[in-house]
Amino acid sequence: MYIAERTLTIMRALLKRYGPSKIKMILWDQEFSGTHWDFIDDTAGDCVYPHLEKHLQGGSILDLGCGPGNTANELAATSYTTYVGVDISEAALAKARKRTDENGRGGKNSFACSDFLGYRPTQQFDVILFRESMYHVPPAKVRPILDHFSKYLKNGGVFIVRMNTTDGKGGHKPRLAAIVGVMDADFDVVEKNQYGENGPTVIVFRPKSKAGEGLTRDSESEEFGKIHA
Repeated sequence: MYIAERTLTIMRALLKRYGPSKIKMILWDQEFSGTHWDFIDDTAGDCVYPHLEKHLQGGSILDLGCGPGNTANELAATSYTTYVGVDISEAALAKARKRTDENGRGGKNSFACSDFLGYRPTQQFDVILFRESMYHVPPAKVRPILDHFSKYLKNGGVFIVRMNTTDGKGGHKPRLAAIVGVMDADFDVVEKNQYGENGPTVIVFRPKSKAGEGLTRDSESEEFGKIHA
C-alpha cells in the first residue's frame, strides 16, 4: 500500500511540473478546492517580505504562482501600488480575490488564471516574484523562462525567488541546487540569504547588463516557444 501511494504521489508531482497545462490545472484545482493547502493560508512575517518591500519601494510586482493570495494580502499595503498575481488554479485565485476584497485591496490587486510558464504580461514591473513556484520549473527551462520575463522588468527591476533547497541533512537537493546555479552563473545576484540551516533561501537578482549578455529578443522568443512546443 505504501509503495502504491508513494508512486501515485510522485506521478502527481511530475504531472504538476511537466504535464500539459490542462492537466496541471485540474490537479491544482483539486488540491486548492479541498484542505490540502490550508496550512499555507497564513504566512505573515515570512522572510521574503522585507526583501520585497526593500526592492519595491512603492512600485509594481508580478507574482508568478501566487496561490491563494498570501503575498497580495500580507505584504505591507504601503510598499506597492500595483500587484498582479498569476496562478494556474482558479480555485486558488477565488481565495485570493476573496481575501483581497475583504482587505480592501481591490484597487491595487489583480489576478490572472494562467500557467505562469506561458504567461505574457501586459506591462513591466519593479519586482517579479517566484515564491516557491520555481520548484515547478524544470532546470533546463529556468534560463529561457527568466530570459522571457526579463523584458518585463523595469530598468533596475529585480527577480526575487524564495525556495528551500536544503535536504535536511546539511546539503542541498541536486535539482534545486542546479536551478540556483543558473541564477548565480547567468544573472547578477544582488542578495542571497538562507534563513536557518534547513530554512528557505531568498535570492534577489537581475539580468546582466554587459553588452552581448543573454538572448536577443528574437532568440529569446525562439527559446520561449520551444518550452511549449
